[in-house]
Amino acid sequence: MRFNSKFKKQYDRPRKEFYPKATGLEVIVRNNDVEKAIRILKKKVAKSGLMRELKQRQYYEKPSDKRIRKNKEAVKRWRKVQKKLQERW
Repeated sequence: MRFNSKFKKQYDRPRKEFYPKATGLEVIVRNNDVEKAIRILKKKVAKSGLMRELKQRQYYEKPSDKRIRKNKEAVKRWRKVQKKLQERW
């Protein structure tokens, strides 16, 4: 069965890969103080977890390893909350 070119779907819309992903990290340099701006940028990058995610995506992670890692992170977060609760009492 052949398709008439008039009835083919037109895929002329741009794909998602071509849109840059907005990270929202922005630092304003004031009074030409670049060193301070770099310190602020480093803090923002560390807080957002961008470098950590880049290191994780550097190599393929098996789904089973990913599940184990996420489970360990959840346990670590839970213990941190429990420790804060213990300090209150």
